[in-house]
Amino acid sequence: MAERKIRVLIAKPGLDGHDRGAKVIARALRDAGMEVIYTGLRQTPEMIAEAALQEDVKIVGLSILSGAHNALVPAVIDKLAEAGLDDVKVFVGGIIPENDIPGLMAHGVYAVYGPGTDTTKVAEDIKTALQTQPD
Repeated sequence: MAERKIRVLIAKPGLDGHDRGAKVIARALRDAGMEVIYTGLRQTPEMIAEAALQEDVKIVGLSILSGAHNALVPAVIDKLAEAGLDDVKVFVGGIIPENDIPGLMAHGVYAVYGPGTDTTKVAEDIKTALQTQPD
């Protein structure tokens, strides 16, 4: 029986219009054998949670370069919880100041990645996150 592919949603919350990093990580995760759904630019927290629900993902990756991470990331996590998706792991990538990372982690973010992060590390972290989670 074939192993089920890991399904990952990559989203760009807020008004940030730069999606190169999101596309790079989407391709890298696909190349690592994952099924990747990319929502595109300018997604609201509600839209991201709805897409996660509809696509039955266990991982949501948020790419944020706008500086609005302290507002948008908790809003996405809250909307995921409201949709009954408390078990979805949230990863964040982008320009995130070191001082902001503990607050994001305290709100439920699994990992935060800055520019230049090796994409194989992200793929391995996703696999690790799912090993500790029931199907």
